[in-house]
Amino acid sequence: MANYRFDNPDGIYFVTFAVVDWVDVFTRSAYADIILESLRYCQEAKGLEIFAWCIMSNHVHLIIRRQGAFTLSDIMRDFKKYTAKKIIESIETLPESRLEWMLHRFSWAGKHNSNNTNYQFWQQDNHPEELYTEGFTKQKLQYLHENPVKAGIVDEPHYYNYSSAKDYYANQKSKLSISFL
Repeated sequence: MANYRFDNPDGIYFVTFAVVDWVDVFTRSAYADIILESLRYCQEAKGLEIFAWCIMSNHVHLIIRRQGAFTLSDIMRDFKKYTAKKIIESIETLPESRLEWMLHRFSWAGKHNSNNTNYQFWQQDNHPEELYTEGFTKQKLQYLHENPVKAGIVDEPHYYNYSSAKDYYANQKSKLSISFL
């Protein structure tokens, strides 16, 4: 599948993946915390190295590479499959005022994609972009951290709790361990 292609197995990549129909799922911390839990697992068990990250209301940005035997394609596939299942389960069990509407959106998307049986949570692609140059890397790092500012959520990147901006701009620890670029 071209949308999961990481042509350089040892490259550092900027990836973005979004919820189907851009549904604002991650406005609830319970769902964003599932993303964090899964990323931590991928770091510990699958050799995912995270350089930067940001969880927005309906999409996630990462700057990553693999260390070890697992490919980035395998890690991202497993990550998206696991988080989709866990988030759908949480939507069904936690108090959620948007439950029927959200499940309807995910069910509709799932029925219109032969790769799914019931629901589709994530859009199919990751938009992987290898970070070849220092300038391109800085551009993507700034873009990732400025996303919450441009969305009007915070005034400064390091005020946003669901990103690595604290690590880069405030000399504080964010919710995930990272390697610096």
